[in-house]
Parts: sequence; structure tokens; C-alpha cells
Amino acid sequence: MELSKLATDIEVVLEELIAEAKPSKEQILVVGCSTSEVIGKKIGTIGSMEVAETLIATIQRVTATHGLYFAMQCCEHLNRALVVEKSTFEKYNLEEVTVVPVQHAGGAMAATAYKMFKEPVMVNAISAHVGLDIGQTLVGMHLKRVAVPVRLSVNKIGDAIITAARTRPPLIGGERAKYSNLEG
Repeated sequence: MELSKLATDIEVVLEELIAEAKPSKEQILVVGCSTSEVIGKKIGTIGSMEVAETLIATIQRVTATHGLYFAMQCCEHLNRALVVEKSTFEKYNLEEVTVVPVQHAGGAMAATAYKMFKEPVMVNAISAHVGLDIGQTLVGMHLKRVAVPVRLSVNKIGDAIITAARTRPPLIGGERAKYSNLEG
């Protein structure tokens, strides 16, 4: 697995997603990722800390460039809890949980995020504005209520299928209602 290609691909995916979603500064991008799937294995079977380090570093750089908060989803062994920076935890008044993710309980990505974040805090759930799912990790549970799929030019990171979404406020009011700035 060529790490530089993974870094390039994730950067392209993130830049396209951010361009399409148009999140405001300090909004949250949630990522779920199976490094097992990235390297062509079944989700949750092998994991790769090396792949995780490459992906986390790139995601951190891109989200920081755009002024976004980054939340990293854990695997199902930790009930899909998330790793966030303390600043995200405080701004969004999130519910803290007590656990430290490791490769086989939380996943390589969450364990690596926990090590690489400046002030990591584990939280139970989040309502993110933008989501990226790499390897069918079911990140949708951590998106705001109305998720809108985003198609990207790159549809895989390594061997892992990508699903991306932006969110929008729910449309209410029925046929008499008027909406401004409606983009699907």
C-alpha cells in the first residue's frame, strides 16, 4: 500500500467534499474509517497504524486549513464513540465518556487520532455538519438530521469504498412554505 497515494487521495476527497458542502468555520467534519478495508481486508480484521497515521495527519492538515473541527469515529467495540479535540468538546458541549481507544477496541484510526490530537477527549455522540465514511463504517449516525449524499471524483481510498455527505436543515411547512438558498 503506497502511503503517499493514500495521502493524496484523502486530500483530494476532503477538498472536494469541503468545496461541495461549504461548511462554515468551526463546523464539524466526522470521519469513520476502516484501515482494514483500506488495505483490502474485511472491516475490523487487521488494521494498520501506519495507514492510520498517514490518513489522520492529512485529515488534520486539511481540516485545520479550512478552520473545521475534526471528529474521528471509533469502531463498534466502543459503540462508535468519537475522538475530538478539547476545543470541539467545549464549543459543542458534548458528552464525555471514559475510554482510551486502542487498535483492537476503537480501531487504528481512533487510536492514532487519540495519540495525535493535542488535547483528545472521548465523546459519546456528535451531530456533525459534514461526514466522510471510508470502508462502510456507518458514520451517518453522527451527522445532523438531514444528510445529503455527495459524489466525489475519487470513490475509494485504497480498497475502501467512500461515502460522503453534507447536511442541511430540515425543510418544514409543506407546499405553502417558501425556501431560500435551497440546494437539494
